[in-house]
Amino acid sequence: MLALLACNPKIGDGLRKNDLKKDVELVTTKGSMVIRLSDSTPLHRNNFLKLVSQKFYDSILFHRVIKAFMVQAGDPSSKMASDTQRLGGGGPSYTIPAEITPTLFHKKGMVAAARTGDDVNPKRASSGSQFYIVQGKVFTEAGLDSVETFRLQGRKLPPAHRQVYKELGGAPHLDQNYTIFGEVIRGLPVIDSIANVTTTGRQAGDRPVEPVRILKMRLIKRR
Repeated sequence: MLALLACNPKIGDGLRKNDLKKDVELVTTKGSMVIRLSDSTPLHRNNFLKLVSQKFYDSILFHRVIKAFMVQAGDPSSKMASDTQRLGGGGPSYTIPAEITPTLFHKKGMVAAARTGDDVNPKRASSGSQFYIVQGKVFTEAGLDSVETFRLQGRKLPPAHRQVYKELGGAPHLDQNYTIFGEVIRGLPVIDSIANVTTTGRQAGDRPVEPVRILKMRLIKRR
């Protein structure tokens, strides 16, 4: 046992070094996905691994769903929420410093941290628990040009990113504004199943009419 502990030391918050190389299985009422976390965002990676290990996300709802955009979860108050309760304000009592990385962009399947707006959060710190998974949509060249002009204030998307947005799709207007910290590597169709549900609409928080729940998350060995 001592030898095992020496080879697999704790790194804080109950995590061990080999946990950093594990994937996360996300089991929902619409199916299962596997998420691979990015080593480029260690603060977000470690926080997510910690919360998964603590079973923080088990029974939490996808409380905000917008077709052709994203699905959002991570509000602990959703576990026991009434059907009419407005969700999206819950989480732990901390935020995470932004780790916005140019090589990570909002293609379909990317996992990113939710946050409050720039007006109250100019450093773009992330929620301690809330995250979203990108569904997005497929773009044309003209559509991407429009995003660059009107949403990115003229900042150009790299050619490789543009190609992915034209083939796989995503949400390019979010690039470099939110911390992306992982990617769905198996189970992409589950994102569509969640994103396509009927919701209450924007005025009522885009909450699914029929609850979509995270049954459990767990760390699994990488294939």
